[in-house]
Amino acid sequence: MTTTPLGLRPGRRDLRRSLVESGALQPDWLPTYEVIDRAAFLPSDLWPFDMIDKKSVHVGKATESQGWYAAADSDRPLVTQWDDGRHTGPSPGRVATSSSSAPSVVYRLLADLDLDHGMNVLDCGTGTGETAAALTNRAGPGRVTTVDIDHAVSSQAQQRLHAAGLHPHIVVSDGSAGHSPRAPYHRTLVTYALHQIPHALIGQTSRGGLIVAPWGTTYGNANAVVRLRSDGHSASGPFLRGVEFMHSRTQRRRPIDPGAYVPPEGVKGAATTTTDITEDDFGSGRYGPLPFVLGLRVPGCVQASADKRDTTRAVWFYSLTDRSWACALFRDGASTRVWQSGPRYLWSEVEAAYQWWLDIGRPDVDRFGLTVTPDGQYAWLDEPQHSWAIAGTGEA
Repeated sequence: MTTTPLGLRPGRRDLRRSLVESGALQPDWLPTYEVIDRAAFLPSDLWPFDMIDKKSVHVGKATESQGWYAAADSDRPLVTQWDDGRHTGPSPGRVATSSSSAPSVVYRLLADLDLDHGMNVLDCGTGTGETAAALTNRAGPGRVTTVDIDHAVSSQAQQRLHAAGLHPHIVVSDGSAGHSPRAPYHRTLVTYALHQIPHALIGQTSRGGLIVAPWGTTYGNANAVVRLRSDGHSASGPFLRGVEFMHSRTQRRRPIDPGAYVPPEGVKGAATTTTDITEDDFGSGRYGPLPFVLGLRVPGCVQASADKRDTTRAVWFYSLTDRSWACALFRDGASTRVWQSGPRYLWSEVEAAYQWWLDIGRPDVDRFGLTVTPDGQYAWLDEPQHSWAIAGTGEA
């Protein structure tokens, strides 16, 4: 295993400084950063997300070496696979299905684990292998089990890990099942978003051990990192901060077909109301708490926003438990018109959740938490005793 610092490229030195200054890279993880080079675990084809153009762009190592290393040394997520491996060619695919997370995200997750040398670790979502490498460097040889559902992704990660002199136990399997032969684990890290915390992970994490995972509802892409302490049967803990991750392949939600909800005549037969809530009120930024909170309070609901047209934007809501739907048409400088239909009046539920959030002082994500028991999942505010069931995540 590599034990001496690498000669850091200027880009890696700059990234290290930025991560340290932001607090993402804690002093005890600095030695790991020095010897685990993200670039050593990346494929030759990358798709960094361009924050200006709002799209993924291809960078090939063979033809654009300078740009490839610039991407590797940036604090940006890099797509490394599209469409479960079916996509080929330099253009972006339809759905990103494997990636290298932004280093600031990775090192904050590692810090959340409170990991010591000699602990047994389960790493769900091998991906490029970089996180498994960092965990192995910290926990020690023979202590890390890393699981990925994709055989090709896992095989490539294994090659890179072995080339770096690192030999975690590599498993090709659904991470939701964990890996019981090497349990129990003192720490379990999940590097893809979940709607449901699998009970297998709780059962395979030792009593008092930690599970760190991105978690979110079906409402949208607003996830949060949750840090759960397991008692072997149940687990509970706080949300730490907002984040975005691609979802578990086994927990992906099927795309909504509006035609299965809204009749051919459109909104004509729906109940119609107005509200004074504006689009500015309703939005809270990409990582703002409101979408996450609304998902906690309005379970089994999906929000979909249309592109803005002149001064109006339509925001749709669809139930996953029946065929209820709602549409809020936001207009600049005017009241918002709402249509809703079905057994559930979804906008009424969303509006009530929004008002609840206002009434309790607009709490951020880190005031909420999650408890998972054999009976279900429960969200809470400030303390576990102030909890409510999160149900209705199945599809009608």
